[in-house]
Amino acid sequence: MDTPSSDANFAGSIPELYDTQLVPLIFEPYALDLARRAAALAPGRVLETAAGTGVVTRALARTLPPQVALVATDLNPPMLARAAAVGTARPVVWQPADAMQLPFAAGAFDLVVCQFGVMFFPDKPAAFAEARRVLRPGGALLFNVWDRIEVNEFADVVTAALAALYPDDPPRFMARTPHGYFEPERIARDLADAGFAAAPVIETVTARSRAPSAQAVALAYCQGTPLRNEIEARAADGLAAATSACARALEARFGSGAVDGRIQAQVVMASN
Repeated sequence: MDTPSSDANFAGSIPELYDTQLVPLIFEPYALDLARRAAALAPGRVLETAAGTGVVTRALARTLPPQVALVATDLNPPMLARAAAVGTARPVVWQPADAMQLPFAAGAFDLVVCQFGVMFFPDKPAAFAEARRVLRPGGALLFNVWDRIEVNEFADVVTAALAALYPDDPPRFMARTPHGYFEPERIARDLADAGFAAAPVIETVTARSRAPSAQAVALAYCQGTPLRNEIEARAADGLAAATSACARALEARFGSGAVDGRIQAQVVMASN
């Protein structure tokens, strides 16, 4: 399935809403998990691709020893600008870069880390091959991807609510892209095609997503992700109505007041 270019369009007000609403909702626990795994590998030079607004960068900067060099990259300058503005506990090199064509020498890093970015790469084996190129022999690629949408409860409810609101042309961004690349067999095959000889280690990690209200979850998904682009493409003035419809559906499922839902991801490590 082709991925529309709008699926990778994190611009306008999306970066700020993404960072303030979606990051604490679903990304924080997995950022801490990746940082812990990265530290256990004791790398000297680390490259982060698809760094977004820097949730993993901040976790790595806190967790890795201060002598570890950390370079954080992203294809979208507005996202990286938000990350740099928020800042980190110690110096980080921020650099716009395409994970499909990394501007670094072969063997330059001990570890490449990517949180929930692989799903957006138009050619996964090519992106994996590029990560492998910049890794030294014995280095590792560490990344995570969301599991199927049915086991990520908030995303599933939001997608179903929007399908009811736009039955003739339902927005499918969440199912198509963030939750569209999760099968361990496919991931392993793509890594092998990229030149990683050893079988990857793939672990399913389940966590909880919590928010003060259903409205907060609806705002995060509908206005802090490229799902917003799909909604506005269907009705230029429909964003508020779509957000409200999702909030009602979330409240019907999870109740009023604070809400709590399951989230699940695949965490992958491939050795060079």
